Amino acid sequence: MLAAWGCDGVFDMTNSGKPKRRSPPAIKVIVPNRSSRAKKPLPAQANLPTDALPVVNARIAPTPASPVMIEPEPVTEGETLAAPSHKWRWRFPTSLRFWAVAALTTTLGIGGLSIALLLKLPALPNCPSIFWPTASARLRFYCADLAANKQTVDDLLEAIKLINSLPADHPLRPEINRQIETWATDILNLAEAAFNNGKLDEAIATARRIPANTSAHSLVEDRIKKWQDIWQKADSLYQGAQNALKAQDLQKAFTLAVQLLDVENEYWRTTKYRELNGLIAMYREDGNKLGRARSLIDRGGKENLLEAVKLIEEIKSNSPLYAEADKVMAELGQKMLDFASAALDRQDWEGALDVLRQIPERAKLQAQVQDFRDLAEAQRQAWGGTVADLEAAIVQAQRLAPDRPLYDRAQSLIGRWRLEIEAVGYLERARQLAEPGGLGDLTSAISEASMVRQGNPRRAEARRLIADWSQRVEDMQDRPRLDQAEQLAIPGDMASLQAAIAEASQIRPGRTLYPQARERIRDWTSQIQTMQDRPILDRARQLALSGNLPEAIQTVESIASGRALSREAQTDLRDWRAQIQGQTQLQQAYQAASSNTIAGLVSSIRIASQVSANSSARAEADRLIDASSQALLQTAQAQAQTDLAGAIDTAENIPSRSSVYGSAQSLIQEWRSRQVPVSPSIPSF
Repeated sequence: MLAAWGCDGVFDMTNSGKPKRRSPPAIKVIVPNRSSRAKKPLPAQANLPTDALPVVNARIAPTPASPVMIEPEPVTEGETLAAPSHKWRWRFPTSLRFWAVAALTTTLGIGGLSIALLLKLPALPNCPSIFWPTASARLRFYCADLAANKQTVDDLLEAIKLINSLPADHPLRPEINRQIETWATDILNLAEAAFNNGKLDEAIATARRIPANTSAHSLVEDRIKKWQDIWQKADSLYQGAQNALKAQDLQKAFTLAVQLLDVENEYWRTTKYRELNGLIAMYREDGNKLGRARSLIDRGGKENLLEAVKLIEEIKSNSPLYAEADKVMAELGQKMLDFASAALDRQDWEGALDVLRQIPERAKLQAQVQDFRDLAEAQRQAWGGTVADLEAAIVQAQRLAPDRPLYDRAQSLIGRWRLEIEAVGYLERARQLAEPGGLGDLTSAISEASMVRQGNPRRAEARRLIADWSQRVEDMQDRPRLDQAEQLAIPGDMASLQAAIAEASQIRPGRTLYPQARERIRDWTSQIQTMQDRPILDRARQLALSGNLPEAIQTVESIASGRALSREAQTDLRDWRAQIQGQTQLQQAYQAASSNTIAGLVSSIRIASQVSANSSARAEADRLIDASSQALLQTAQAQAQTDLAGAIDTAENIPSRSSVYGSAQSLIQEWRSRQVPVSPSIPSF
């Protein structure tokens, strides 16, 4: 039996071929000391097969720097290394190196390996540098165990490889197979851990590296299928929730997210669930921001647009609504461009640039913004209005190449400015022609300005100039006629007025002096109509004063409506007709009262009440009403002797304008109080 010592203990190989840990031999350190001697055993800790190291049976002589002698027992092949039985010589060590090592050993609990390294004992094997074809089984076990303890897939596979390369009939094959099974199971466990950590591909790849001749390997495909099924289900739930968020179905997204808690995978139950829950919460918050932003965009206005920008910029790239926010931002950026364009059309240069500067990069309109700046500069130059200004604007706009986003707009502006240059030439020549102010000068200026055609940007300016010059021309042409008409109307007779009207009527509608001419014509026409109709109205009034109202009415009706005296005539006509009607009504009232019956008296009062207040018969009608009322009251009083109800009905016909109305009301109240209520009949049984 072979034995060897190392850093962790000693393997004792029995006939069974299995290594068994046993207590390490005591190693005595001999240190010379003149004054005293002490013995201190230093245990060596080894965990090596007996053939992992060369057998230690040589003495290490002390060196001047380290006068320490270590004398292990000699070991022969087939014997177990045991604690030595002979006496060791003790010498007190004087080397500083020894005491440093001893102190570290005592303090840190470092075993015999540290002493071996520091005191130049035989070194432990360096596994990476071993030539494996000649390495012993126990050395392979040692290095395999070191590798496997690292618990990585590569190290476990390396450990399996180291011991599995031994022959199938090797005495240690049962221990080899047992250890391989253990390490294969460790690899499968590592794969399972990777799966639960969210590394499906790594887990599958790891599981498939398990050696084929192991029990763990038989579990691999079933385990992989289970992982894939779990992963597919979880991923389906996750993607479904994300799609629900994109479809703005928040309830469905939440329902799917909760189902992740039942998935048999730690990664999906925790990390991905929290991630999805965070997305849902983010969706709620960002959805509210988008809603407010859209509302602000719809309201319009600079401040609202800028506030909408702030809200959208708060929606980050990890939000489910990030893509939607990008769309809204692009729309918002275009709105801001339109706002800047409108400001520029108002020649508000600073306002346009201020909005332009605040268009966010996220709107992805950088090229349009740059082009807009260039065109805005060109437009500002064009505002000068001169040919030089317009030509400079054209040069500025021509810098935009065909591949620029606002190239078409630039070309449109260039075309407009070229038309303006042409119009400016016409208008400048027209102003020069009109400057002397003569009739011919103004006519020529109008003709020149008319060369600015419809659709030209300067057409409105040309029309204003033409309207001004045309007004001056018409005034020059028509003023003499109106002045002549004024002169003709001075005598004031009908013939002169008619001549003045004829002269002024030559000024046609639409001309500058036409409103003034029409006003004078209306005045002169009114004078003529008054001359014609005044005698008729005066004659009718004389007839009315004489009492001949029918003839007065017939006379005044000849004055037609719309003439100068028609309003006076209509007023007299209404009055005279009311007089005639009042007389007629009064006669009818007298006729009704003459019957001296209750019905006749009531009818008389009703007819007399219809006489107009403007009628001369009104006073007489009031007297008739009063007389008829007194007759009714007397009749009612007579009725009261036998018929209180009838008396009350008769008295109630007396009107409030009558002098006996108060007396009638007092009697009515008295008669009602005298009326005896009828007792209800009592039924007989």
